[in-house]
Amino acid sequence: MLHKPAGFVSTRKDPHARDTVFDLIPQKYHRLFNIGRLDAQTEGLLLLTNDGELAQRLTHPRHKIDKEYAVTLDHPWDPALAPKLVRGIFLDGQRAKIEKIHSVSPTHLRVVLRQGINRQIHRMFEVVGYRLKHLLRLRIGNLRLADLPRGHWRVLTARDFSRLGAAR
Repeated sequence: MLHKPAGFVSTRKDPHARDTVFDLIPQKYHRLFNIGRLDAQTEGLLLLTNDGELAQRLTHPRHKIDKEYAVTLDHPWDPALAPKLVRGIFLDGQRAKIEKIHSVSPTHLRVVLRQGINRQIHRMFEVVGYRLKHLLRLRIGNLRLADLPRGHWRVLTARDFSRLGAAR
């Protein structure tokens, strides 16, 4: 479990010599792969594993695993736009949907996804006239980022695996 900071890419090696999430973890974990991705400027919870079955269960939309994000917008949110995002917007020939959207303050929202189209949240909000100032993944399933500091990692516990619905 890694709290990915902005500016790091979710890949093993980058052709543009940018910092990668693997620069943040010990060498002995470099054979792991990330479950899903976060774009370079998105922060938050990223899981790394060598368990392909777990990765498939957490990322494939048919398993309906929630991924929750804190979204900061460039101007106050118009709640009348929420139904459009929940119904879905076509991106790359697919219907991109937000499962849940909750206003925390005029420019801060909580959003839940069950799919992972490239830069989905950014692109969906752009379609309805917003730019994201900040995006942070808070949760995958019942596993929360909680107070793990930015740039730090920890090994998952048996309790964490049970939160993910995985036996260990």
